[in-house]
Amino acid sequence: MPKLSLDALARDAFGYEGLYPPQREAIEAAVGGRDTLVVMPTGSGKSAIYQVAGLALEGPTVVVSPLIALQRDQLEALEEAAAPAAVALNSTLRASERRDALESLARDRLEFLLLAPEQLANDEVLEQIREAGPSLFVVDEAHCISEWGHDFRPDYLRLGAVVEELGRPTVLALTATASPPVRAEIVERLRMREPLVVVRGFDRPNLRLAVEDFAEDDAKREAVVAAVAGEEKPGIVYAATRARAEELAHEFAAAGVEAVAYHGGMKKDEREEAQERFMADELDAIVATTAFGMGVDKPNVRFVFHLDVSDSVDWYYQEIGRGGRDGAPASAVLFYRPEDLGLRRFFAGAGNVDVDEVAEVAEAVRELDAPAEPADLREETGLSQTKVTTALSRLEEVGAVEVLTSGEVVAADDAEASAVDDAAAAQERRREFDRSRVEMIRGYAELRDCRRAYLLNYFGEPFEAPCGHCDNCERGVAAEAGAEPFPLGARVRHERWGDGAVQRYEGEKMVVLFDEVGYKTLGVELVVDGGLLREVRA
Repeated sequence: MPKLSLDALARDAFGYEGLYPPQREAIEAAVGGRDTLVVMPTGSGKSAIYQVAGLALEGPTVVVSPLIALQRDQLEALEEAAAPAAVALNSTLRASERRDALESLARDRLEFLLLAPEQLANDEVLEQIREAGPSLFVVDEAHCISEWGHDFRPDYLRLGAVVEELGRPTVLALTATASPPVRAEIVERLRMREPLVVVRGFDRPNLRLAVEDFAEDDAKREAVVAAVAGEEKPGIVYAATRARAEELAHEFAAAGVEAVAYHGGMKKDEREEAQERFMADELDAIVATTAFGMGVDKPNVRFVFHLDVSDSVDWYYQEIGRGGRDGAPASAVLFYRPEDLGLRRFFAGAGNVDVDEVAEVAEAVRELDAPAEPADLREETGLSQTKVTTALSRLEEVGAVEVLTSGEVVAADDAEASAVDDAAAAQERRREFDRSRVEMIRGYAELRDCRRAYLLNYFGEPFEAPCGHCDNCERGVAAEAGAEPFPLGARVRHERWGDGAVQRYEGEKMVVLFDEVGYKTLGVELVVDGGLLREVRA
């Protein structure tokens, strides 16, 4: 479709003044039938991409979102525009409303169908969508399909099979944060075919980046309380555990700061009340674990502080990205104590399965001799939900099991005899990869160079320091430029670690993201003199 037509469609149907180049690039690809992965920050116009592309294509658009609140926001945006009919299919609908929605879909009266992934486990729903012939299958918050992160949703694992079942419509995946490993996992699990990957807009120049170092935890907590008391409000403070979030909220209250805690251990109505008060500017701060964030789009957050270090740069950047969405200055400060990394290293090793547990799950799948629900496998093996899910993910990776559209699993007919050992080896590689991500957040915390460049390089975006708006650049702290034997992004090979991509240089060090073992920091001199790496030509 010509650019003018897309712009006119965006303007006339949705009221957009125009399309930004990344939006147009993604829309043109999707309209042309090419699978597309879009990685852009919240507030940068990802919704416009699926809206315009969906309307430009013949046939309904299916939009998968993980939360009812997100579906509600998307539905309201569509209803406010002069767009064709849209409906959200979720657990809040009455039976009659559900029937009406599916009938509208069958009669070609519906352009946008919004639903949660678990709705696609219903055979009737899946069949009616298939018969409607969707032209575009949109996966919002696509990072939920990746196990690397707090937003992982097991229900997302079935989406690759759903796409095939629906007759292979074009897939459009959208996410606000995805480092190269997460992007690769999204592409693989959604079974995307030679997708266009659009990564834009990670630089948030209005966010001031800083790290404050501490030797004692008590001093660090006191500094956080003092910083929040003196900062423009409102803001978010992230803590590693529920207990620390509760304790810090009490300390804020004692200091005259209106704040409440938010975490997964609270009752649903308590969490909703806390979030509503925060959104209504009734609180100075909300003290949260990682349970708080998805679906929260509050433009005037003036600070995002971290009492504790995040488990990866991915999630740190997503969390601080909730600040300053109105474009006004905002502050992102990590209050850092090296000892805090011990907890993150522990989390990085949690939830893993050993070869015997993988074998138990594989055997249970074979013995049930029918499509098995994960709950059946938990009962059969006595393993936790996390261990069963992890084992199934690794077994699927090596082709030993297949995840059906219903979310059930079956043994693959052509599974290799070595599949269990291969799955266990894959899990060990993932564990090593996860540990390497903890080292990357340590690298950020202890950096003596431009913090913005570090973050943007991590996500594959080049940036020329200094930024002038991080603590290091403000102090004139910078690593001296050294030799750069390979260009940024170059594919290289290590004899032991295999293939990888050059991520960044920092003085006499370089960071390489290896496909199998994750991030490694190497001395440039050793790389050059020892011939540790060689460039791999595409």
